[in-house]
Amino acid sequence: MSYCVRLMCKEDISQVTEIDQEAFPTMWPPANYERELKTRLAHYIVAHQGSTTAKGGEAAVTQKQSPTSIAGFAGFWMMADEAHITNIAVRKSCRRQGIGELLLVSMIDLILELNAHLVTLEVRASNIAAQGLYHKYGFSQLHVRPGYYTDNKENALVLAAKDITSVAFQRRFNRLKKAHARRWGIAFYHTAR
Repeated sequence: MSYCVRLMCKEDISQVTEIDQEAFPTMWPPANYERELKTRLAHYIVAHQGSTTAKGGEAAVTQKQSPTSIAGFAGFWMMADEAHITNIAVRKSCRRQGIGELLLVSMIDLILELNAHLVTLEVRASNIAAQGLYHKYGFSQLHVRPGYYTDNKENALVLAAKDITSVAFQRRFNRLKKAHARRWGIAFYHTAR
């Protein structure tokens, strides 16, 4: 199955909320994505089935499209030259198909386009798979937030990818992007503004 990435639109909210509740069932209160889409600092993308081809064989991330089957979504907040990833979630039935990594790569591309130099996020101490993905892409642990998660008082690890505009980060990022594309047969996306 082929997946494309585009900016989230209002028509996606019901599916994104479903995925959010499936991935983060203990989060309270639930996220209000309609409000998030209206916030200037918030940026959300969705991965959906299908393909959209633009020049050079790359798929373009477009602002609006008709509702499709959403496989996953991701979001971040942009503040000055820093981006904070708020969530990455993939539908249970679509996991282990490279979609989470596709969303991370697409977000980093968008974050670079918005001229950020630092990316941060929190991840559960027990979420070893997500930590592995983040470390693979150059994130390192800054500190621990004890009892951060309200459902079970689990600690959050605060991770950061520093100086994402550096030559070293870009070289690693582009190598990983190409390897992911080869493995999953997925083109990568630029954001149509």
